[in-house]
Amino acid sequence: MTFEETLLNIFGFIPSKELIIVLLAALPVSELRLSIPIAIIKFNIDPITAFALSVIGNMMPVVPLLLFLEPVSNFLRRWKIGDMFFTWLFNRTYHKHNEKFEKYGSMGLAIFVGVPLPVTGAWTGCAAAFVFGFKFKNAFLAILAGVIIAGIIITALTVTGAKIFI
Repeated sequence: MTFEETLLNIFGFIPSKELIIVLLAALPVSELRLSIPIAIIKFNIDPITAFALSVIGNMMPVVPLLLFLEPVSNFLRRWKIGDMFFTWLFNRTYHKHNEKFEKYGSMGLAIFVGVPLPVTGAWTGCAAAFVFGFKFKNAFLAILAGVIIAGIIITALTVTGAKIFI
């Protein structure tokens, strides 16, 4: 069973294809990098609708993450395993991206989120925004811009690929 099939089985009880796409886009393991191809290829949803549903779904966790990542991480750091995890996550994020975010600021965050590669989506963008101290409004707008950029790229690649292979 593929990863895609596993996720679809998890959401199999949901009767609406559109709701499944929104939920897939909201998950950190799939985001819109998987929801758009599934919507277009598997569910035959038109590309514009697939894009819109996926952007909405991908942005759903952004506000709670931006607002609550700091208090939740502070709470979980009270235990050794939580402290180890957040220390690892934040140090890794800081050391990998420090120069880019210091040089490019919000534009760098938008590009980081917008490049459709593993570990560069909205969820990681929220962690980076927290680590680098972005203000809520700047972080939200940069992540939204990045999600839209990634959505356009993934939609174009999916439509082009679907025409080539189907």
